[in-house]
Amino acid sequence: MIVVRCVQPGDVDALVALALETGPGLTTFKPDRAALAGRVERARRTLAGEVEPFEAGYFFVMEDTATGDVAGVCGIETEVGLEQPFYNYRVSTVVHASKDMGVWTRMSLLNISHDLTGYAEVCSLFLSPRYRTAGVGGLLSRSRFMFMAQFRERFPQRLCAELRGHFDDNGESPFWNAVGSHFYQIDFNEADYLSSHGKKSFLAELMPRFPVYLDLLPESAQRTVGVTHRDTAPARKMLEAEGLRYENHVDIFDAGPVLECHVADLRTVRESVLATVRIGERDDAQSDAKSLVSNTSLGDFRCGAITGATTGAITGATTGAVEDGTFLLSADEAAALRVKDGDTVRVLTSQRAR
Repeated sequence: MIVVRCVQPGDVDALVALALETGPGLTTFKPDRAALAGRVERARRTLAGEVEPFEAGYFFVMEDTATGDVAGVCGIETEVGLEQPFYNYRVSTVVHASKDMGVWTRMSLLNISHDLTGYAEVCSLFLSPRYRTAGVGGLLSRSRFMFMAQFRERFPQRLCAELRGHFDDNGESPFWNAVGSHFYQIDFNEADYLSSHGKKSFLAELMPRFPVYLDLLPESAQRTVGVTHRDTAPARKMLEAEGLRYENHVDIFDAGPVLECHVADLRTVRESVLATVRIGERDDAQSDAKSLVSNTSLGDFRCGAITGATTGAITGATTGAVEDGTFLLSADEAAALRVKDGDTVRVLTSQRAR
């Protein structure tokens, strides 16, 4: 079974290997052993309640329980921008008009912004190409929202997600080449590396002091503002299905879109319910409907996708759905989620496989 669980210290080697499969632009998941080990330790301390709010962050891995293979990662930063500034560009509009000449123009501006300070951030979503089959990406992404729904008191009211921006066929960011490269005098990867390691003072020291007129940039750069990297498009689709929306904030390096919403408006938070586990055998008739199911353990959180079937052996209950406050799991599924008969689970029902 494929499950998403809290990261453990023994996962560092697997994380380094997985990070080597990523391309440019995934700032928060680099193949740096020391940095990854530090993040694993920070996640442990967060779960233990040993960190200040500005330091808190959760980190999860997707594991194939049959092989122990780590297939993906995802994370949640609790409150961004409290210690290190959380910079974005805010895309706004300005109108220049001359009554005497009968001329007016509408132009887009890029303004440095701290608007998202204090938001929670979902980040570091990466799934190995080896596991990119129907439903797996949805489980990885939505597992974070199952965690937030279960432990709502640990998160602020608003949430954001920075998505990787557009890169051309040469692996370069047209937006960085048109804007950032002129101010920072280093290449994209070096700036990305420094930022991902918390060395952000150079941003405040060197970033543009005034708004950037988007219309003055090359067309190749203009076209990338708010555009998602092709490999990140499925993640954007899933986030938008959860209720996040593009609200005219973009990344300062590659102009990738930033999606936002209230945590309370997330579909998973609104629609997931608690149920009591019943363990039994399934009938053979299967459907492609999937329910996301997680345990309610903070330190050993686990989430998986349960495929529906017509009826179960216990009281004729329909599996893949909550009935009379209970949810039917097979013995193997219960073991993978580390729950037993009578335990409580959180369920988001009827996720169609895709």
